[in-house]
Amino acid sequence: MSTNMPVIASTEERRTRPRTRPSILPYIALWVVLIGAGIAGAIWYTDHVKQQLSADLSAQTARQIEAVQADYTKQLQEMRASYESEMAELESKVQSLNELLTFNKDNASDKTDSSNKLYTQISELKQQLDQLKKNLDVLK
Repeated sequence: MSTNMPVIASTEERRTRPRTRPSILPYIALWVVLIGAGIAGAIWYTDHVKQQLSADLSAQTARQIEAVQADYTKQLQEMRASYESEMAELESKVQSLNELLTFNKDNASDKTDSSNKLYTQISELKQQLDQLKKNLDVLK
């Protein structure tokens, strides 16, 4: 029986000895650290993407504004050149009509119909010239 005794004692020792379970606290701490790191990484990444998108949008907007400004400047210069050429043409017509009128007035004092027609034409040309000048001032 002596051989059985130590076996029984060891079984009894096992039963009476408190079992030590591994602590769950390190696992919980590890999960909290992992979750926190994941959240921090997600926040950092979204901020990085926001900054990148903001920079890209700013650059794209600047390029579009420059293109629109260049187009507007080009159109304005073309319109200004067109108006200036039209005004120069009208000025030369007015000048030639003034000379013709002066010549007719000096040569034919009894022909007032021709004189009246020329004055009417000059008046109309001056009105057109004034209108073109107003349009050019609006463009400036």
